[in-house]
Amino acid sequence: MTGRVHSFQSLGTVDGPGVRFVVFMQGCNLRCKCCHNPDTWSLTGGTEYEAEEVVRRAARFREYFGRTGGITVSGGEPLLQAAFVREVFELCHREGIHTCLDTSGSLLTDEVKALLDETDRVLLDIKYTDEARYTAHVGCGMTAPLAFLDYLNARAIPTTVRQVTIPTVNDTEADVQALKEIVAARPCVDKVELLPFRKICQVKYDNLGIPFPFGDLPEPTPDRMQMLKNLL
Repeated sequence: MTGRVHSFQSLGTVDGPGVRFVVFMQGCNLRCKCCHNPDTWSLTGGTEYEAEEVVRRAARFREYFGRTGGITVSGGEPLLQAAFVREVFELCHREGIHTCLDTSGSLLTDEVKALLDETDRVLLDIKYTDEARYTAHVGCGMTAPLAFLDYLNARAIPTTVRQVTIPTVNDTEADVQALKEIVAARPCVDKVELLPFRKICQVKYDNLGIPFPFGDLPEPTPDRMQMLKNLL
């Protein structure tokens, strides 16, 4: 089976536990206003790879994985190519490589459920904590990612919930409290990460000739990030 891949990162340290070989899939069904990878949106871009080739590339870095590292498939949105990612993960398990899925959780089809059968950990973006901001800033409602999280919880799949902290949009104590309540109701979540909003992606938007919707917003200060993390 082949899939469309945007790029690879050989030694990722922020995309799941340990050292990761990261596969960025091509194509996304959402249009998040804080997106760092607008170059992954197109469904027809990227390069086609066979699943075996992706795993061969990952296996080259096995000695760096240790007991906790492995492969992470991100995007774009990997759930759009769920059957391909499942084959990659199946082959990884034959090689003894830990699998991690980085997703928005906006889809939950039979193919996605089959993929989750081969997924050791999920990094799930809960971008906001109310329907209005999801609709305005993401392009889907909040129902889909919460249903995805509920499915992960029912399957007891270890999950890291992540949220980008964006000043003036979701950086209040009430936002953190709402996120805590979402997580507390789902024991599958064993880690929560608040990630500071960054604008280093501006050059990508400029090169594509499209506006960066949140380009005029400030980045959070280290003190503000620490305060919010302490609330968790």
